[in-house]
Amino acid sequence: MSAQLPLIIAAIALAIWIYLIAARGEFWRTPKFDDLAPAPGFMKWPSIAVVVPARDEAAGVGRCVASVLTQPYPGELSMVLVDDQSQDGTAQLAAEAAAAIGASDRLTVLSGRPLPSGWTGKLWAVKQGLTLVEGRSAQPDYVLLTDADIVYSGDVLMRLVARAQNERLAMTSVMAKLRCESFAEKYLIPAFIFFFEMLYPFSWVRNPAHATGAAAGGCILARWDALKNAGGIDAIRGSLIDDCALGARLKTQGPVWLGVSHDVISVRASETVSDVGQMISRSAYAQLRYSPAVLIGTIVGMMIVYLAPVAITLFGHGLAAVFAATAWLLMALAFLPTLRYYGQPAFWGPALPAIALAYMVFTVNSALQHFQGRGGMWKGRAQAQVSNPQ
Repeated sequence: MSAQLPLIIAAIALAIWIYLIAARGEFWRTPKFDDLAPAPGFMKWPSIAVVVPARDEAAGVGRCVASVLTQPYPGELSMVLVDDQSQDGTAQLAAEAAAAIGASDRLTVLSGRPLPSGWTGKLWAVKQGLTLVEGRSAQPDYVLLTDADIVYSGDVLMRLVARAQNERLAMTSVMAKLRCESFAEKYLIPAFIFFFEMLYPFSWVRNPAHATGAAAGGCILARWDALKNAGGIDAIRGSLIDDCALGARLKTQGPVWLGVSHDVISVRASETVSDVGQMISRSAYAQLRYSPAVLIGTIVGMMIVYLAPVAITLFGHGLAAVFAATAWLLMALAFLPTLRYYGQPAFWGPALPAIALAYMVFTVNSALQHFQGRGGMWKGRAQAQVSNPQ
C-alpha cells in the first residue's frame, strides 16, 4: 500500500485540478470578468449615497474622496465618511480633499461612536453612515459602500450604475485591483484574487439559479430598497467576512453581479510578507467557521492539491511522477490569467505551491490568534469573538 500511496495522492491532485479548471465556473479566467460595458445615457440617472468607513486611513483617504466626488456621474452623488475614532487625521484629510475640488457640500464627515457589543468595527461604522442617509428627507436609489483605500477612475461609477439599471440588479460589486508593487505584493496578492475566485466563482455569483453569493467589500453598489429588505447591515453585524455575507443576503433580493475592473484600485500598501499575512489572517479562520476539524481538513487538502505534486514530481517515479507533474503544470497554467491581469511574469505560475504554503501558514496563524483571543485583529481591534446573528 505504501508503494502505491504516491500514485494515489498524485492521481487525486490531478483529478482535483482537472475539476477546478473544467467545472468550477471558469474562476481562473480573471480577465473574462473585467466586462463592465460603456455606460449608455439615461434620461434620469439615479441618486447615489456613498458610505465610507475609515479608521486610520490617512495614507489613502484623500485620494479616495477626490476620486469618487470627481467621477463624471450625471446624477445626484453625495458621500458620508464615518471617521471610526482615527488617530492619524483621517477626518481632516478627507475634508481637505473635498474642499480642494470644490465638493465640500457633497461630503459629510461623521465622527464614529464607540463600538458596541455584537458589532465588528467596520460594520458599525457603515451602520452609522447608513443611519444618517436614512434620516434624510430624500432616500437614495443606490448606496455605494466603499473602503477608504479605494480609488476610482474613468467613468466606472456610471458603468456600474448602468449595469445595475439595465439588468435590474440588487447589487453590483467590483473586486478592486489590489496594489502589486512590492516583492511581498507580487508574491502574494495575485494569489489572493485567484483563491477568492476559486472559493466564490464569479460566474456562479452572477447566476441567479446558483446558490453562491458573494461580494467584494471594497466596492459594493447596492439598490437601497434591496439593502433594506435584506435586513440592512444589522443582519450581518458580527460577520468578519462581511462582503460575502452581504452579497449572499442581497442575492435573495434579486440578481447580483461581481467582477473586476482596472478602474477600481486599492492603494493600500503591503510592503512586507507580514503585512499581507495580517490581512489574510484577519479572516482566514472565520472562513473555516472557527472549526478545528475544518482547519485540519483544509491544511491536509492544500498539502495534497499544492505541495504533493511538487514533491512527487521531484522525488517520485513512473506514473505517479507523470500525474504529479501534470497537476503542477495545470495549476501553473490556471494561475497565468490572473498573473497577466496583474502584469506579473509567468514564472510565478510554477511558484504557486510556495505561495500556497504561505497561505497555509497565515491560515494556521489565524486560528492561533483566535484561540489567543486576538482573532480578527485589524487596526488594533480583535473582533473574531463577535457572534454573528445569521
